[in-house]
Amino acid sequence: MGLSRSGTPDGGSAHHLPQNDITDWRTMGKPALRVHGVIPPIVTPLDADQEVDVPSLRRLVDFVIDAGVHVVFALGTGGEGPYLTPARRDQVLDVVTEAVGGRVPVLAGASDIGTARAVDNARAAERAGADGIVLTPPFYGEVTQAEIDRHFRQVADAVSVPLVAYDIPSKVHSKLAWQTTLKLAEDGVIVAVKDTSGEEISFRRLIDETSGIDGFSVITGSDITCDGALLQGAAGMIVGMGNVDPHGFVRLYAAASEGRWADARAEQDRLARLRYITQVAGDRISGFSATISSFKAALVARGVIGGDTTCDPLLPLNDAERAEVERILAAADLHKIG
Repeated sequence: MGLSRSGTPDGGSAHHLPQNDITDWRTMGKPALRVHGVIPPIVTPLDADQEVDVPSLRRLVDFVIDAGVHVVFALGTGGEGPYLTPARRDQVLDVVTEAVGGRVPVLAGASDIGTARAVDNARAAERAGADGIVLTPPFYGEVTQAEIDRHFRQVADAVSVPLVAYDIPSKVHSKLAWQTTLKLAEDGVIVAVKDTSGEEISFRRLIDETSGIDGFSVITGSDITCDGALLQGAAGMIVGMGNVDPHGFVRLYAAASEGRWADARAEQDRLARLRYITQVAGDRISGFSATISSFKAALVARGVIGGDTTCDPLLPLNDAERAEVERILAAADLHKIG
């Protein structure tokens, strides 16, 4: 999803998707924000002591922006946001907003166990200069849709920048129902939703039900079905593989924007094969560790970041698995940059 901060809304459809800088719209008196396009949830490079690797983070920001992405998203799932200490989260946001330098908008993850903690995260992101906040339902304790609705409204009331909802039940163990999302959108509480639920019926229903809400965006969180999501009417993609091959996702989005669906399909097929890097660790480590670690290992192999350290307790790939990542990269014709 890309965000823009000035102008009038572009009602991008599957056949006329919004481009990088489109018009603004306003919600609840907040600054305008239009979410669309290719949005990588950037990883957080760490050194061997798990401190933020600032030079690597700067290189990563330049890498994805130079590829043509529409927005940079820090401290999301791929950025290990919930695992970082508040001080490290603040450092990441300061570095990212400075490195981006207004070239594209910045989204910041604020998800946390309860509303008070999420409010603290959201306010810190706003202070750092984020253009929008990304928020999941609260987690750990069970919550109803009424409690999820309350959570989003309270966080939205606490900040002056727009809110993007994030539906990822595999991680927070609560589904953000399409009816709840629709009500939040109608009331101007959220400007977009990222759907990583994997539930095709609710995804399609959400696109249909929100199609008349001016400026509202439904974004896919799937690396492997972006072409299909755009064809249905999604406005963009937040995709972890966008760290590794942002150029490929930008080409996919451009092809879909121009109605070149065969080209979009071909690019999607290549990117789906590239995602095999997330499977190289098999069952040796958790699927979550394997995914984050493979993104980082691929970025090391491409010369973008300096190391593939992950936040404890997540485990990195071993040498054999790193070699397999390099083999998959070579098969996709992805090599060191520069």
